[in-house]
Amino acid sequence: MKHLLESGLNRLGLRLRPEQIDQLLAYLTLLGKWNRVYNLTAVRDPAQMVTHHLLDCLSIIPPLQARHGEQALRVLDVGAGAGLPGVVIAIARPSTEVICVDTVAKKASFIQQVAAELGLSRLHAQHARVEALPPQQADIVTSRAFASLSDFVTLTRAHLGPQGVWMAMKGKRPDAEAAELPPDVALFHVEPLTVPGLDAERCLVWMRPRFSDTSSSPGAP
Repeated sequence: MKHLLESGLNRLGLRLRPEQIDQLLAYLTLLGKWNRVYNLTAVRDPAQMVTHHLLDCLSIIPPLQARHGEQALRVLDVGAGAGLPGVVIAIARPSTEVICVDTVAKKASFIQQVAAELGLSRLHAQHARVEALPPQQADIVTSRAFASLSDFVTLTRAHLGPQGVWMAMKGKRPDAEAAELPPDVALFHVEPLTVPGLDAERCLVWMRPRFSDTSSSPGAP
């Protein structure tokens, strides 16, 4: 699995330290172990877990770094499930604080266990409905197949910081969903993603409130 992961990282142009690669593989081992009892993910083949989970989520790191550099960020991962992409972000960007929220207790417990076993002190898990959380002041609110774009921004708007943006992981370009966005939300970029070893369309959808002053926002076009 290590060779498959390292090959994928090379194709993504993403350089991680050896200890980060070890953390990603340890996370995958924990996921496989817990999955036998709690059914956290439908993907069970280890090689598929590398491509469908790790590399799929790692594909968002280069765009994230291109927009924000090495800036210490606060990221809210909504409907985090088994920690995708939140755990991967926490490993790939150790300076970033990641809060994973999910309504399923066993999934939040799993993420807490990952944080403890892998020494990810800036990774946190919340068992809650995202709309019930106090405002998180996040620089980025992200999700992976959580909901429609409209529901995603509506449920999480209170958690954006002053210059915060939404970053939604999607499959095919979601033009129909984009047309249903609230009028005060701007979709300002749809970024195609190529996931090594995965023959499927992927994209990253960037959005922000229209009333935000983005002139000083990191990476604002």
